[in-house]
Amino acid sequence: MKNYKLINNFFYITVLFILLFTGCKKDSQNQGFENDGNFTDFDGALKSFAKFPIGIAAEYPLSSPAGSKYWETIKADANAITFGNELKNNTIVRADGTYDFTTADAFLNLATTAGIEVFGHTLVWHSQQRASYYNGLIGGGSGGGGASNLVVNPSFEATTIATPAEPADGWSVLNGSGQFVITGTNTNTGSKALQVNVPAGGQNFNTQIVTKTNIPVTAGKTYNISYFIRGAIAQNIQIEIRSFLGATAGGINYQGGRAVTTSYARSTYEYVVPAGVTAIQVAFDLGGTANTLYIDDVSVLDASVVPPPTGPAVIAIVDNAMKTHIETVLNRYKGKIKAWDVVNEPFSDAGELRNNANTPSTGRTDIFVWQNYLGRDFAKKAFQYAKAVDPSLDLYINDYNLESSTTKLDAFVALAKELKDANSGITGVGTQMHMLLTTPYANIINMMQKLAATGLKVKISELDIRINPGGPNPAIGYKPSEFDLRMQAAMYKFVVATYLKYVPEAQRGGITIWGVDDATSWLNTTTNVAADRLDYPLLFDKNFNKKPAYAGFKQGLLSNGVN
Repeated sequence: MKNYKLINNFFYITVLFILLFTGCKKDSQNQGFENDGNFTDFDGALKSFAKFPIGIAAEYPLSSPAGSKYWETIKADANAITFGNELKNNTIVRADGTYDFTTADAFLNLATTAGIEVFGHTLVWHSQQRASYYNGLIGGGSGGGGASNLVVNPSFEATTIATPAEPADGWSVLNGSGQFVITGTNTNTGSKALQVNVPAGGQNFNTQIVTKTNIPVTAGKTYNISYFIRGAIAQNIQIEIRSFLGATAGGINYQGGRAVTTSYARSTYEYVVPAGVTAIQVAFDLGGTANTLYIDDVSVLDASVVPPPTGPAVIAIVDNAMKTHIETVLNRYKGKIKAWDVVNEPFSDAGELRNNANTPSTGRTDIFVWQNYLGRDFAKKAFQYAKAVDPSLDLYINDYNLESSTTKLDAFVALAKELKDANSGITGVGTQMHMLLTTPYANIINMMQKLAATGLKVKISELDIRINPGGPNPAIGYKPSEFDLRMQAAMYKFVVATYLKYVPEAQRGGITIWGVDDATSWLNTTTNVAADRLDYPLLFDKNFNKKPAYAGFKQGLLSNGVN
């Protein structure tokens, strides 16, 4: 899918090299692109020249009404269709985790009425996910979620004031000035803690410190008040919850007999806010027994906010969410959609299994990397869940750049073989093939051979070929010449012919073009159109006229594997 790494350096040098060293001879890797008449045969329908599905990716708004040129072009040449977005997770999953299949159902009915089979795209991907919902299930993802601590400077780390009356930011001494200091040793967490040097004699309130800032609370709610404490000797202390009725001081809730041991231990008190109370302070009464005490990590937390899960709990939640999504979608279309991309783009550009580090969200709100939580087994589980719904389905793993990165190709093939050996339910591999004219022919051959060697079905799932020489940074004002269009046609022919040559007939899952006409290609974003940075990657121009690329594709289908 569409975030692939592109290789396009030295575009014109490559073209010049081909011209210089081939002259006007017909070469087996450019198919006589220099011949004006070579790519002009537009007769027939592409689907009539293949024994496997010929697909086109499409968008529902452009396909309806059914009589549009866009839809009629699809019907004329394709017998299969892949929905561009209509079955992706963030399209069908609502913010609350429920499902809305309205558009997908309408699109499926349109295709079915036209006698066109639908390829399901896609079940488990990292992009275009309802990430807000899934992150919410696990408390916000990496370390987020849970109740916020309402105490200012709870671990005594901030000491910009550091006076006897206020030894740390957010804390005030009520009694016992000079007995409270900040220490860098004997901490529970972090680099600092509160040390209290309690003299002999007196009462517990003779050594007393309190949160300086009023803590806002809600009447009727329960709050968990906790802290970590240790002493040179064991004793008991008292804490106070000082409540405020609006701006007026209210009562004090005394909690005596709070145990102190010689090791740090957590003490917790459950506080239900009385009627009318809008704020509290927490005070420690530490006098009465000569001792050296240490306090750290004080917290006041809204008990109604459930803390985020960790460890195995996160894994179980994500696994169940993935299983639920797969089962919900497949059961909806059981008997109607017979082939699916189960796992899409599992690897980074470097051929590493994706995680949150190598697939950062970079501000996007639709990224949820399933394998970050489930590991490599996520793929096997996904296929097993899909197979359990319907063992008759064709189930694919799909990725991009396999024709341009041997490292990624090898990682992809290794995982596909693992899934096959595990009897997970996988039946096919998909190679997207979002390409440039400069993609080496040898790479394409190598990829087809390795994919076919898996013994699984092989599908070219998202084919298009850029011709703007800027590649991922399209040149401004570019218009394709006849030469450029013939070069594109030659590459289309080579790709299709190579597919026929190296993928046995029984393993051919089909070829899908990623889009209908150049004007609506995913490459021509709103930004690119506004900047006049256009590309022309498809078989039909903006007016749905057949391009030389169409003839090249047809020739590839008729080539009997001669490339």
